Amino acid sequence: MCGIVGYVGPREAQDVILEGLARLEYRGYDSAGLAVLKNGEIAIVRRVGKIERLRKALQESPIPGKLGIGHTRWATHGLPTEENAHPHTDCSGKIALVHNGIIENHRPLREKLVSAGHTFKSQTDTEVLVHLVEEVYRGDLARAVREALTQVEGAFAIAVIHADHPDEIVVARKGSPLVLGLLDGEGFVASDAPALLSYTRDFCFLLDGEVARIRPGQVELWDAEGQPKKPEFRRVPWDPLTAEKQGYRHFMEKEIHEQPQAVADTLRGQLWSPWEGGLSEDDLRDIDHVYLIACGTSYHAALVAEYLWEPLLGIPVEAEIASEFRYKAPAAGPGTLVVAVSQSGETVDTLMAVREARGRGAKALAVANIVGSAIPRESDGVLYTRAGLEIGVAASKTFTAQLAALALLGLRIAHARGLLSREELEEEFEVLSRAPALVAQALETEKAVEKLAERYYQKADFLYLARGILYPLALEGALKLKEISYIHAEGYPAGEMKHGPIALIDEKMPVVFLITKEELWDKALSNMEEVRSRRGILIVFSDQDHPELRRLADHLILLPEAPRPLVPLVFAPPLQLLAYHIARLRGTDVDQPRNLAKTVTVE
Repeated sequence: MCGIVGYVGPREAQDVILEGLARLEYRGYDSAGLAVLKNGEIAIVRRVGKIERLRKALQESPIPGKLGIGHTRWATHGLPTEENAHPHTDCSGKIALVHNGIIENHRPLREKLVSAGHTFKSQTDTEVLVHLVEEVYRGDLARAVREALTQVEGAFAIAVIHADHPDEIVVARKGSPLVLGLLDGEGFVASDAPALLSYTRDFCFLLDGEVARIRPGQVELWDAEGQPKKPEFRRVPWDPLTAEKQGYRHFMEKEIHEQPQAVADTLRGQLWSPWEGGLSEDDLRDIDHVYLIACGTSYHAALVAEYLWEPLLGIPVEAEIASEFRYKAPAAGPGTLVVAVSQSGETVDTLMAVREARGRGAKALAVANIVGSAIPRESDGVLYTRAGLEIGVAASKTFTAQLAALALLGLRIAHARGLLSREELEEEFEVLSRAPALVAQALETEKAVEKLAERYYQKADFLYLARGILYPLALEGALKLKEISYIHAEGYPAGEMKHGPIALIDEKMPVVFLITKEELWDKALSNMEEVRSRRGILIVFSDQDHPELRRLADHLILLPEAPRPLVPLVFAPPLQLLAYHIARLRGTDVDQPRNLAKTVTVE
């Protein structure tokens, strides 16, 4: 959610920080600020709103200096105001700190610090951190940060500077991501690798509980027990051009059109060794229950996998919302496989659910897009989706890459359990290999979809209906529309329509209906008749040019026919395009929708 960037080295710190924060805009924020060490004192500039307001302020009054930290805030405690924006300082003004996450015990800590004579200037939970560091500081900033954090409950990623330490940034994390970068004579920190891609592609991903001191060209690292350890750097397969729009109007538009490549890259070469880590075929052979845990769009991908896997594996397979899973005392144990699906690999509810399940003896397998992220590190194995960098907050190519990865993973689990021979597995993989071409064909519907958007973009409500394996796509289509156009939309199983949603249908209601020959065709037609009899505006997406569809639909978007495992991959892009073009026509901020963040690292 919030973004952190820090720099120490020969360049002007404000320039590096501003560029990095701009590359993190996709994470979502409502204010921004930075602190730079200037002539032995810490200077701070903060602004409510977009990075451009902060940039303009610094153009008018630059802050020269070679050490600094910056932040984009997504408000949790306290309104989006300049006084609540980061960085925050201690009473002396010598220490500045930025923070992502939530400090759960901030109220008792604040009361304790106020009683000790500290003066607070904001309503944020973050400000307690900088005063805690001030309280225990005795000349060693890293030691003070480690000691202060022993009093803290909650999730955090922090970066701290001190006017008396002009060549160091101290950072720490628990539950929120931080990455470090180094060059000769330079040191960098950020909450996400894209902020630093202009400088390096080699990153050290901090683990929970770790504290690091960054100096020009070097890093000192301590583990959660305070013991020194050697930092390990890992290369990420992205380059700065990945973060450019390349002629598209929005990043989301670009990423929708990158889906054939994202799916191809995810499937390529992963048939026999799709995951990294210590998870063995014996572990898969012995499982008797599978939970797929995820949030948001990733949950919809997990729900598709439930429809695919349960008949294939012959054991219970359940898709669960991660934020609910850990609180319901799940029946997870040594025979359970938990598949954690997260595009960022840092979603806090999913991470906590993995810890809950592993604590009960279950095995965990992550499906994630970010190399070295927290959920893969805390799982027994990881299958990376290889979708590349996704800037748009509303997931598009990471979703279809997840669908491809989960289809592949289900086949591998079936093979490990003796349900598919090697020859049958290879045949099924041949089916999956058709996915990139089919996704490309589905994208060819864009002109027809854009015409629909032009006709209905001013509607206030949409209903999305489907049956079987397309039901999760109805949920995802509605979510996409809500996320980026701010139109109220609901996804429902078509069979549940008579249990409530049918009351909403009239001549003003667009009803987006998804229907495939692979899934409950006759029943779906009956549901469409029910919509038609209520005079609903019937917008149909189907892989069949059928006379009944022509008769019932006000609008029919034809998609390529696909085998059942690939049907969701074919239906996803046109639904994304519908949401995208409606949002574009309504003039909303497509890439950075209000109140949303790319990575949800707080509960």
